[in-house]
Amino acid sequence: MNQKRSNRVVVDGWIALDKPTGLTSTQAVSRLKRVYNAKKAGHAGTLDPLASGLLPVAFGEATKTVPFVQDGEKAYRFTVKWGVETDTDDSEGRNTRESDERPTRAAIEALLPRFIGEIQQTPPQFSAIKIAGERAYDLAREGEQVELKARAVTIYTLEIVDSNENETQFFMECGKGAYVRAIARDLGRLLDCFGHVTALRRTRVGPFTEEDAYTLDEIENQNMAGEALLSVEAGLTELPCVIVDRDTAARLRRGGSVILRGRDAPSGGVVYATCGGVPVAFGEIIEGALTPSRVFNLPL
Repeated sequence: MNQKRSNRVVVDGWIALDKPTGLTSTQAVSRLKRVYNAKKAGHAGTLDPLASGLLPVAFGEATKTVPFVQDGEKAYRFTVKWGVETDTDDSEGRNTRESDERPTRAAIEALLPRFIGEIQQTPPQFSAIKIAGERAYDLAREGEQVELKARAVTIYTLEIVDSNENETQFFMECGKGAYVRAIARDLGRLLDCFGHVTALRRTRVGPFTEEDAYTLDEIENQNMAGEALLSVEAGLTELPCVIVDRDTAARLRRGGSVILRGRDAPSGGVVYATCGGVPVAFGEIIEGALTPSRVFNLPL
């Protein structure tokens, strides 16, 4: 029996999507795949349906750069409502603890230094972390008591944007794996008033910012699909770049190591190589030689 051939096409590059609330990250990617009729796509850093903001979506060869974007610094604006803790640590969950106490702005600010730097943070029960092969949120939805271990995360900035008696708006910059919902939960417990996230917007992921972002409406209905598509290299810009000639590019693409020469050549670490403005490969420099870990199949 002949299988029906896909009419999808090869698309390579990045979209900095401004995801709306009410849509899962997977649903957002599916809609973009339809717009571009793309064979392959994935996202860097999941956003919950409640959250809006920056969702970097990679197509084709750009999917190879997803780990670099996903591991980059992130920034969020979010609102915490005081007086109620929920089982999901956001407004989609059921109330589990309540308090008539409300924190002052001064009391909140006094605690913020505890959350700056490398801290130990216990992820929310409703999270994508796997426990014995199962997602924590699947186990939690089935009524199982999920015990997640605290882990080290890094918070670079946590500051108040605005505050009133019942809720506070924050801005946070952080490293990989930090949960905004856990910040709300832990602050609420320390303040003896409880709290949960009611609004969340991501404004940066690695090299991508709000200024790069397009909405689904702009891409789907306002003919900005071409303008919105960024290069594969957009996902690599936080790495050092090495420019190589065509012979060296060919060797890298075959998986061969190359010695990097010249006074500006990086002495170590992970870098990516380009030839004629086209990404060729990325890998680690060891003892002056670049060994490719992934290569790009892009025309030179």
